[in-house]
Amino acid sequence: MKILHVITSLYTGGAEQLMVDLLPRLRDNGRNQVDLLLINGVDTPFKTAIQEKGITVHSLSMTNDVYHPHNIMRMRPYLRQYDVVHTHNTACQFYVPLALTCSSHRPVLVTTEHNANNRRRQKLWLKPLDRWMYGRYAAIICIADQTRRNLESYIGKQEKIHTIYNGVDLGRFIRPVKDISANDSFVITMVSTYRTQKDHATLMRAMKHLPLSFRLQFVGGGEREDEERLRSYCHSLDLDDRVAFLGVRSDVPDILEQSDFIVLSSHWEGLSLSSIEGMASGRPFIASDVDGLREIVGGAGKLFPHEDDVELAQIIKSLSENPDEYRNVASQCQDRARQYDISFMAEKYLELYKTLITNTSNN
Repeated sequence: MKILHVITSLYTGGAEQLMVDLLPRLRDNGRNQVDLLLINGVDTPFKTAIQEKGITVHSLSMTNDVYHPHNIMRMRPYLRQYDVVHTHNTACQFYVPLALTCSSHRPVLVTTEHNANNRRRQKLWLKPLDRWMYGRYAAIICIADQTRRNLESYIGKQEKIHTIYNGVDLGRFIRPVKDISANDSFVITMVSTYRTQKDHATLMRAMKHLPLSFRLQFVGGGEREDEERLRSYCHSLDLDDRVAFLGVRSDVPDILEQSDFIVLSSHWEGLSLSSIEGMASGRPFIASDVDGLREIVGGAGKLFPHEDDVELAQIIKSLSENPDEYRNVASQCQDRARQYDISFMAEKYLELYKTLITNTSNN
């Protein structure tokens, strides 16, 4: 098969990391041709990583103007060359079907829903556009059960909606469960981009309820104004000497290994890759009790009520004072993470592609 994935860019993020880990496996499992098309092809660590793995990366431009209409015509020559075109992110989801309008070659179109919720669904005037867009795809992949339920509530149940859980290259993240019995200080780490769906603020407030022996570090990047807003909030809480902003890092597995607690405070998620990575690390994983997290974390890690900084701090403090419970939770998290190995995901993607191509050929 000739397969093209289309995503807006390879800046930091879960979907972007997924391209780096998944596409080489899709290529090698069946000797497929698997390429990547970026609307914004600016150089990033993720772009370098995927090119080093031998994936061909095409770029429409080197600017962040991903919603400019000229991208529709610019991507059209690429789409004609493939059997399957698989889109990620809103701009790609809309522009790929538009680019193929009146085209003599119609590849099988697949798209992935990466979040349980999105802001578009709150605007009723966008619903007809979304229905048109989803209608152009032969298959819609939801990365978690809650993601599927929410999408079906929005556009109705359809046979072409599938659930395939996101996966992680667990071999990079599995570490021995940590023993904290001799610890006199603790490091809390949150790995996420600076986006409105993430809730860094609650975790910072939780630090006010924890002893001075606890430090917090944020790993990730995003828009400059979002980072400046978070830094300003940190300063207003008088936490400058206890909170570190590490930026985008290529050594996340090592950072997790050097941490004592992994937290993801969020307003909503799809199926967060960083949560699976954190659960694999041999440290307790603690997350907001929201869509996209409770189904992964519940029964393994610890959930705290949305935006409840007091309860979050209490969970962290209790685990730090009980090494046996700490090890038990960390072990349960690792067991849960093993269910999300990326090799399972790659197999299911390829099975779906083959079925769709066969069905198209028979019609």
